[in-house]
Amino acid sequence: MKVAFGFKAHSGWAVLVVLGKSDGDFVFVDRRRVDLVEEEWAKQPYHAAEELKPDAARKLVKRGIDAAYRIAIRELRAAIVQERERKNEVAACAVVVGNPMPNWTVEEILAVHFRMHQAEGVLFRDALVNAARKCSLKAAEVPEKMLMSQTHLFTQLAALGKMAGPPWSKDQKEAALAVMLALEKR
Repeated sequence: MKVAFGFKAHSGWAVLVVLGKSDGDFVFVDRRRVDLVEEEWAKQPYHAAEELKPDAARKLVKRGIDAAYRIAIRELRAAIVQERERKNEVAACAVVVGNPMPNWTVEEILAVHFRMHQAEGVLFRDALVNAARKCSLKAAEVPEKMLMSQTHLFTQLAALGKMAGPPWSKDQKEAALAVMLALEKR
């Protein structure tokens, strides 16, 4: 079966929902938490760099970003292998995204606390989109604001939740909606 991944990222981790399509209907395949950091500080690399001198701050932030990108690729490859073992073909990867962020420097981000939160939110979403592309998957960036307007999918989303069983959290629903939109376009 052709399947697709849906991710909803947080600081240091993401929800992964895997859906397929069979006879025109969406099918629940899997869901799980994917860790995107190996060290606690890397969940919030800008916060970790907040009190450092500019050069040290840039290096620490870069180290955190590089690690997130590397780990996202590793985790996505592992998820692809798992689907191949199930005899599924991964066709796409949808990532729930928020508003884009200006191209601020590390210094500009560290100067305003709210910007640190923005940058860390964008970091893990971007790492997942990059990982999808590095794994040769069609990467769909699905704006979070767009999800709740997809009322035509809500009945199927509820059915998927019953297939998945509890818990069927808001994050899992949003990741599933993103996948459904990506699979609709195929």
